[in-house]
Amino acid sequence: MIRVTSFSGKTVALFGLGGSGLASAQALAAGGAEVIAFDDSAASIEKARAAGIATEDLRKIDWSKVSALVLAPGVPRTHPEPHWSAVLAQKAGVEIIGDVELFCRERRRLAPNSPFVAITGTNGKSTTTALIHHLLKSAGRSTELGGNIGTAVLTLQPPRADHAHVVECSSYQVDLAPTLDPRVGILINVSEDHIDRHGTIDHYAAVKERLVAGVQSGGTAVIGVDDEWCAAAAERVARSGKNVVRISVRRKLTDGIYAENGAIARASGGKTETIATLDNIGSLRGVHNAQNAACAAAAVLALGLTSQEIQNGLRSFGGLVHRMEQVGRKGSTLFVNDSKATNADSSAQALASFTDMFWIAGGKPKSGGITSLAGFFPRIRKAYLIGEAAADFAKTLDGKVAYEVTGTLDRAVAAADRDTAASALKEPVVLLSPACASFDQYRNFEVRGDRFRELVLALPGVAPIK
Repeated sequence: MIRVTSFSGKTVALFGLGGSGLASAQALAAGGAEVIAFDDSAASIEKARAAGIATEDLRKIDWSKVSALVLAPGVPRTHPEPHWSAVLAQKAGVEIIGDVELFCRERRRLAPNSPFVAITGTNGKSTTTALIHHLLKSAGRSTELGGNIGTAVLTLQPPRADHAHVVECSSYQVDLAPTLDPRVGILINVSEDHIDRHGTIDHYAAVKERLVAGVQSGGTAVIGVDDEWCAAAAERVARSGKNVVRISVRRKLTDGIYAENGAIARASGGKTETIATLDNIGSLRGVHNAQNAACAAAAVLALGLTSQEIQNGLRSFGGLVHRMEQVGRKGSTLFVNDSKATNADSSAQALASFTDMFWIAGGKPKSGGITSLAGFFPRIRKAYLIGEAAADFAKTLDGKVAYEVTGTLDRAVAAADRDTAASALKEPVVLLSPACASFDQYRNFEVRGDRFRELVLALPGVAPIK
């Protein structure tokens, strides 16, 4: 655990006692702060009390004695409307921050030049984070990963000069980290997502940009330039004097890193060199993973890894659970768990990677539905629709793709297994890539993906892929 000493002897209010919130409370208390924590859930409050954390209804405390409000990332600071705890803090003139901000303040105290890599973007964050961690670890570097990928950042080891922290940052976490200053900051891409929490796509993009704009002096900002928001961000960050490495998977760059024909190349000063190839690396299949790999390569190059170390690491990367995860095979049929695809743009990356697909989609819908995926419809042999989005998805697919409204995941897997067995196709793929959040039927996308894996591995004749 990282002891947060920046509030030693001060009172800190904290709202949201999930995993990261509880970790923040414990880290602050260990660093000498007086923590007053609260949550809307009685069970979470009781869990905090059992862990020795003082709890009290924040509506009843004296805010004039509070130095900061630490919000869990899932608690709205601004949109669709500020949480009541944020309103109270604002009225009292109390700063509102999150766990990543606490980490940054402690890093500046302990090891301000330590190898801290922060990653954000609409899609690809978790794969890029996991890949950077893997590349560093496979090259023999001391490293940990955390943040939005599932491990609270304050549960990691304290910052030190020879230890790399690789931290995935959601837009919510960036929004709560006003002094975020990584040594290497990565902005992979931006597309419409989480508008309910940011109001507009422009504000959402601006929040994402703050991660790379804050890169510390002498550090590196790695920015994908294949969408308009990130391309504009790269120009602004470069004009501010930061070292910017541009990334593209759509075109060759004269200055930057790009992926083309299965290779990652670096262009500079009129010269081009191949850093690594992605040929026959199943865990990095598809253009989206080429973008993730190019961003990861840029990050570890900035930390001193060689091209050979990068190549070796790419070849040994097993992939990310729930993101294009190859679960098993039944004869020639491949079952793929892409439960992390919670919006259409993310599903597009999976749909672009296969042909002859039997697609399981649906859940709690995002704005825009799946109309943007029409270009992939010819690749889909049949769709199996689940959850709240099923009816709307059926309207979009009607007359274009054969579909079956199965309602639940278990019925979808059984129907897809039946249909692939009868298809006589050479290499059919059963793909769970929902293009939706999971909250209508599952607690999160991990639980949904785990259930898909269980259902697939329970099918007669399926051989697991390890």
